[in-house]
Amino acid sequence: MLSPEQRKKLLRIARESIEAVLEGRGDAATPQPDPELNRPSGAFVSLHTKAGELRGCIGSIAPVAPLSRAVASNAINAAFRDPRFHPVRREELPSLAIEISVMSPIELLTELETIEIGRDGLIVSRGGRAGLLLPQVASENGWDRETFLDQTCVKAGLSPDAWRSPGCRIERFSAEVFGE
Repeated sequence: MLSPEQRKKLLRIARESIEAVLEGRGDAATPQPDPELNRPSGAFVSLHTKAGELRGCIGSIAPVAPLSRAVASNAINAAFRDPRFHPVRREELPSLAIEISVMSPIELLTELETIEIGRDGLIVSRGGRAGLLLPQVASENGWDRETFLDQTCVKAGLSPDAWRSPGCRIERFSAEVFGE
């Protein structure tokens, strides 16, 4: 678990990274003296409007970069490279709320009844397709376990019931989620 100070630092890194790109300065990620912020970790950064609508979300599930670097690069990607949205404009930034999801290790799921809404995020893959939904998505939408599985399949570009098919891989993870 991150301390409140570590969470504030990561939120500041995310916002400053987006601001730096808008100002043409690159990003604001620098090595951190805090070992917890330098440990390799997957992380997602989500941007929301004041009305609560998603404005961008990009992340990495694998721990391939230090946490502070993962947050900085995913904040930039969420703001400027999410193909579902046009790039964030300078005048929008003050009205956007940043949410960070720090990923736990991923585990193969063999007993679907152990999926806990609100705690678990899901990854469904089959063939060359994969879809991921963060733990908070099911709670925010009021989904039950089957709807969560269906919607993760849809995110992967599969039929909603693909999770019932042999050869479909279902994995779960948890995330420490916090925001502004």
